Amino acid sequence: MASLKQEQNLKLGQKLSPKQILFTRLLEVPSIQLEQRIQQELVDNPALEIAAYEEDEKDNRDLDAETDDRIGNDLPDDEMESDIPEYDAENDMTDFFSDDDDRDALYRNISNYSPDDEEREVPIISHDSFLESMKQQLGMFQFNEEDHQTAEYILGNIDESGYLQRNAKEISNDLLFNMNIRVTPEKINEIIQQIIHRIEPAGVGATNLQECLLLQLERLPKTPTTELATGIITRTFPEFTNKNYDKIRSKMHCSEEDFKKAIALLVRLDPKPGYTNNDIERESAYISPDFVVYYNEKTDQLELSLPKYNIPELCVRKAYKNLFEEIREKKNIDKNERKIAMDFVRQKVTAAEWFIESLNQRENTLLRTMECIMDYQRTFFQTGDETTIKPMILKNIAEKIGMNISTVSRITSSKYVLTPYGMYPLKFFFSESMEKEGEEVSSREIKKIIQDTIQDEDKDHPLTDDEIRNILSDKGYNIARRTVAKYREQMGFMPSRMRK
Repeated sequence: MASLKQEQNLKLGQKLSPKQILFTRLLEVPSIQLEQRIQQELVDNPALEIAAYEEDEKDNRDLDAETDDRIGNDLPDDEMESDIPEYDAENDMTDFFSDDDDRDALYRNISNYSPDDEEREVPIISHDSFLESMKQQLGMFQFNEEDHQTAEYILGNIDESGYLQRNAKEISNDLLFNMNIRVTPEKINEIIQQIIHRIEPAGVGATNLQECLLLQLERLPKTPTTELATGIITRTFPEFTNKNYDKIRSKMHCSEEDFKKAIALLVRLDPKPGYTNNDIERESAYISPDFVVYYNEKTDQLELSLPKYNIPELCVRKAYKNLFEEIREKKNIDKNERKIAMDFVRQKVTAAEWFIESLNQRENTLLRTMECIMDYQRTFFQTGDETTIKPMILKNIAEKIGMNISTVSRITSSKYVLTPYGMYPLKFFFSESMEKEGEEVSSREIKKIIQDTIQDEDKDHPLTDDEIRNILSDKGYNIARRTVAKYREQMGFMPSRMRK
């Protein structure tokens, strides 16, 4: 027979309080969904209400009077018993209690939102696809049926980044073979220049980045800055892509001030005028920002705001503030019913106070986190140049705001920031560090170079991962071929043999 043995074990663990659980769950909720979360809490907790303004004070006074009459503070006992049914706390609270609510009611009340809860219908956003939007614009032009079919076929060869993937000769052969339409390459080029390049967005239908930027500059008013920017792209494009600004200034013979204005204009152009394969532009059509960042050029300051999305201001219902004492002083209910009613009111009022406090804490934490990210990535928010993004991990932000990494992870999950240069998920600004000639640079910078290199490559002879690695090596980025392959796959680019 086995003997029983007693042992002592020391374990170190962390247990979140109900209040902490509520706060962490609110952190995860995107701002656009916060109103729905608040409305659900208003339904679940009668002690919580939308803060009243002056025009609503009369309604609140009526509510207080109604509550006073219900409790019977101003009525003699005999009159109360004859005109109003005897107060039965247990029955009155039936709508708010389940069979076992007398035990952890508060805990369940404040943690009643979870991704695992019952599914609710989510509205489906309907919108035209990128291709459909371009085809609809063909109606603005007057041309015959054959030219219309040709234009539609050309649009079908534009990828989600907005670039035309086949040349005029290839399109001519495709039309003859697939649709029995005989169109010369010269006619196709004419349709591309006179129709495709005139539809929105500006820059669509270009075959490379240089042409894409020039098409966008053509749409802008003619000013000294746009003319200088056009000259930079036309005459010094290799130097521009390599950021060899000293060489550009030397060739263009311009002042430093004029040069800065031209570069500032160029970095604001869209290198991918279509809906690209990465998550940033694709998801921006479906989501709303949690933060809005604006760069004030006059003050050289970044300005941050949180969209409110009709989020109401909340308060504890006035009628509940004194209800606890009033129930305790009532004499016409037994001890057990009084305890149930008092516990209910205490729980609901406490939960309402915690919910309001957690909402305020959520807003302050979001602001502190975003301000820290802005401070880290200030150059990007000023210029929109993705290659200026610094290496940054969750730990960097957590240490600065004095919170743990898991909290920062919850904040940045499913949150987006609207900038003058587009919509970005907060996760976009986090990247591992790499070395360039002894200095730390962000892996985001390397990905941007890989992306531009692939977009500008000869489509008949796509670059292999080894060739891309050599290009990066020439620029000072010493990374392995497998790292190039990993980054290429993360950005949605196929291997060279499949990009022909």
